[in-house]
Amino acid sequence: MRALTVVPGAAGSLQLTELPDPEPRPGELVVEGLVVGVCGTDREIADGEYGWAPPGRDRLVIGHESLGRVRSAPEGSGFSAGDLVVGVVRRPDPVPCGACARGEFDNCRNGRYTERGIKELDGYGAGLWCVEADYAVALDAALERVGVLMEPTSVVAKAWEQVRRVGERAWFEPERALVTGAGPIGLLAAMIGVQQGLEVHVLDRVADGPKPALVERLGATYHHGDVEEVAGKLQPDVVIEATGVGSLVFAAMRNTSPYGVICLTGVSEPGRKSEIDAGGVNREMVLENNAVVGSVNANLRHYRQAAEALAAADRDWLDGLITRRVPLDAFAEAFEAGPEGVKVVVELEGGR
Repeated sequence: MRALTVVPGAAGSLQLTELPDPEPRPGELVVEGLVVGVCGTDREIADGEYGWAPPGRDRLVIGHESLGRVRSAPEGSGFSAGDLVVGVVRRPDPVPCGACARGEFDNCRNGRYTERGIKELDGYGAGLWCVEADYAVALDAALERVGVLMEPTSVVAKAWEQVRRVGERAWFEPERALVTGAGPIGLLAAMIGVQQGLEVHVLDRVADGPKPALVERLGATYHHGDVEEVAGKLQPDVVIEATGVGSLVFAAMRNTSPYGVICLTGVSEPGRKSEIDAGGVNREMVLENNAVVGSVNANLRHYRQAAEALAAADRDWLDGLITRRVPLDAFAEAFEAGPEGVKVVVELEGGR
């Protein structure tokens, strides 16, 4: 089979590599890879800025946003040949910490977790891959064209769960949400907000292209103005921040309704400095009982929530999120900056 592999830490090392077909261990499914999504983390790994190869190896099979079809499954696993599945990204640390021991490995306390396609475990960017039945999640067969969106949807499913948990420390009935950033994470966060019956607003820097239309088709409202102005007028009860841009983060913190909840999902670049009125931000957050929570990754519960959210979504709308489909032989195009779009995926060979 062929797989997308990289030498972590070595820019320009991404290539198609011929590898032996994987041999399943007890309890594992053998899955034909259909599609793998490409996100900012994958590009950082390809650029040599991030990632760890499996112990004793130089190269890592990249790809953590998976979609595949089961070729074979152990008896009693709950899976059958032909099932559409996604593989979970993170695995608990071997100690394990208290969070990992309770299935909350997305909140690992000691950092010794591993991740498919990112940290010490081969990913899903291959014609065939194996996955433990306990870390595979089935998808509705009708989602074959869009099921690769499962992993980013799991991330925002967790973010919304965190918002609810923080909000429910007291009476909490949010009505209005602001999502900053209209990339895949932001748009999927908006989708779940709409599914919850909220009035959803999405802020991004572009005025044209597919993003405004996708937001409008959701029944949400698109904005591309100044964040202080937009958030100041809206006074949202919930903010899902999906850009990592420091100025947007602090503007959101200053402009929520009383008892607002801000969930940060975007990762900021270190070293960039912004001038802020820290005392003013502190005063407003304390006097209005606001809360800020960071959220990353997802556990099995969030993947199942994501599967439900995708099954309930409009299929044509989901298909519109995938703005570029790149064949495996042209994989490099998926890792380059292209026309303004939303989601890029690489179509795999399904074991061929």
